[in-house]
Amino acid sequence: MPDSRLQQLGPDIWLVDGPVIKLYAIPFPTRMTVIRLANGDLFLHSPIEYSEELAVELQTLGKIKHLVSPNWIHYAYIQQWADACNDTIAWASPNVRKRAAQQKIHVVFDRDLADTPAPEWQAEIDQIIARGSKIHQEVVFFHKASRVLILTDLIENMHREKMPLWLRPFARMAGILAPNGKMPLDMWLSFSKGRKQLAAALQQMLDWNPKTVVLAHGDILQENVPQRLREGFRGLTPQH
Repeated sequence: MPDSRLQQLGPDIWLVDGPVIKLYAIPFPTRMTVIRLANGDLFLHSPIEYSEELAVELQTLGKIKHLVSPNWIHYAYIQQWADACNDTIAWASPNVRKRAAQQKIHVVFDRDLADTPAPEWQAEIDQIIARGSKIHQEVVFFHKASRVLILTDLIENMHREKMPLWLRPFARMAGILAPNGKMPLDMWLSFSKGRKQLAAALQQMLDWNPKTVVLAHGDILQENVPQRLREGFRGLTPQH
């Protein structure tokens, strides 16, 4: 078998980086987080593009079961995995069905994610929905055993050197450049009338006391995590 694409973060949790994709002509790196549940089922957060080689490697870990869309723009490859793997469950985030229909991307979602974890993983993974924006709602997950917090687009932390020249000034203005990447400015502005809801979500993330924060786009956060979370949410004051 070729060299593994899996990067182990902790007990029963791995990252897999995928190819760069373009959204509105902007190149984004892609990343999937894989969690093995106690019963051997695999939880695939934001599945990257399917390949038989990757599926075979994952199947050495457990059974590919839960295909999870964490927000309205992370869903495009779920149907590929559902078609290739038997007996999966595709989980829908808020507004993702509408988005997929608008983009004419066929995805059959079986169940909906909620503010509380599904019974299938509630003993091992906690979750909330970060609300407060009319545009962007994101399901945030916390893997208890590894103390890994899994974000998707709420914070981005991408490398300037890996961007085309034309994009670099816009990325700097958006605040998404490593090592101090934050919530993209346009997304932050979309929470302008819902900061209290966002602050409550941030407080829950801090209460979980993560030691690592996975981001879908850019470097993960592993040092001074509480401080970096606050900075990532642009100095927002946590609120119970």
